[in-house]
Order: sequence, then structure tokens, then C-alpha cells
Amino acid sequence: MAALRALVGVKRVIDYAVKVRVRPDGGGVVTDGVKHSMNPFCEIALEEAVRLRERNLLQEVVVVSCGPPQCQETIRTALAMGADRGVHVEIPAPEYEHFGPLQVAKILAALAKREGVSLVLLGKQAIDDDCNQTGQMTAALLDWPQGTFASALALAGDQLTVEREIDGGLENIRLRLPALVTADLRLNEPRYATLPNIMKAKKKKIEVLKASDLGVDLSSRLGVQRVEEPPQRQAGLKVETVEDLVGKLKEGGLV
Repeated sequence: MAALRALVGVKRVIDYAVKVRVRPDGGGVVTDGVKHSMNPFCEIALEEAVRLRERNLLQEVVVVSCGPPQCQETIRTALAMGADRGVHVEIPAPEYEHFGPLQVAKILAALAKREGVSLVLLGKQAIDDDCNQTGQMTAALLDWPQGTFASALALAGDQLTVEREIDGGLENIRLRLPALVTADLRLNEPRYATLPNIMKAKKKKIEVLKASDLGVDLSSRLGVQRVEEPPQRQAGLKVETVEDLVGKLKEGGLV
């Protein structure tokens, strides 16, 4: 049991409390001078991996982030939360703007093989693009079983039981390791990094790689044509009676 190791993906995203603004050229969103933080679902995945290690079910937790040099700040946060080691796959900022789930999945799959991990833990989605694709693609590339939208996790031997929320209630699936799991919101509540752990994290190792070091082709067949803000919503109107409602709907040509 103690020989099992986990790989956790942590993505650097615009902080959830920041109001996102579209660039004047329509080529993306404004990122310069904007607060960034770890994707909340990635925090949940990391917390679960650290808890498994604290219960002596894992030997090591390795975190990985893809992107420009600033991603090392996110990795340091993950190390302060309890991860043992970090890997930064450096992607130049202009190239990273067009980075998609498939490119990330290729990197994660290559790293999982390189590190010899038995478990890959990811957030179910990132709050910037909401793609919800990286976990599924990574599992497919590895040809590993997957448990998505996990709200509870139990590891016993080489068996992993995943409880997931579905439309009809709760579903329990059993996976044999190696496997991939994506974390849902109710899996756990991530811890805060304490000051002593933040100081310790500064001494922990971060390995810097390029995609070419992993033999990964990052070419993409997809491109963003234009980013636009949604149209302004019109203010609503309160009515006193059903007759007033019907009258307003008729005035608007809706009935």
C-alpha cells in the first residue's frame, strides 16, 4: 500500500472573485495585473490526495501545472498544502493562450507514465473554460478506468470505490488501480496553507520540463476566433395581477 503514488493536476486560473474583462482586440480575456489562484476543483483533488497520504494509503503526492513561469506560484501553494514534489511543464504565454484540454491530457498521460503513478487526481473542470474534458481525455490516452465527479473516495488495496452524484441520486463504482478520478465540489473542504508550511514549501523541489522533454506533440486543430462579452440583460418588471402579466406579454409580442 505504501508504494502507491499519486499525480495531481493543479491549474492556475483567474481568481473566482475577479470580474473577468474581455481584451479590446477580442482575442481573449485580460490577464495582466489580474489576481490568479489555484482552480478550486484542483484544490479539492489535491486535498483528497494529501488525506490519502496522511492515512498511509499513498507514499507520495506529485503535483503538476502547465503554463508560463507564474504557474510555479500555484505549485508552491500546492506544496504548502501538503504535496511532496512539484513538476512545472513550461509553456510560453502566447502558446498557452491556445492551449486546450487535449494538449493538457497528453502531458498528464506522459507524466503519469514517466512517474509510474497508480492514481491521477484532477478537478472535474476548470472555472476559466469549464470544459470538463481533461480528466476523461487523460484516462482515454492512458487506457485507465475513470471515476468522474467524485463526491466520496475509498481506497482499499488495489480497489478504488468512487461515489458520484448523478441525476437520479448517487452511484458507486469500483475501479482497479491504476485509475483516474476527477473531484466534484462535495468531495472535501480543502485546508488552508499555514505559514510554517508555506515556508517549508519554498525548500521543496520543483522540476521544470518542456513538452518536448516528454515527447508530446502540442499542435492543435482548434483556435479561438473571437471572445465577446454576453449582451446586457434588460431589467425585469413586476406586475400586480395575472391580467397585467398577460397585457405586458401581449405588448412585447410574446403571446
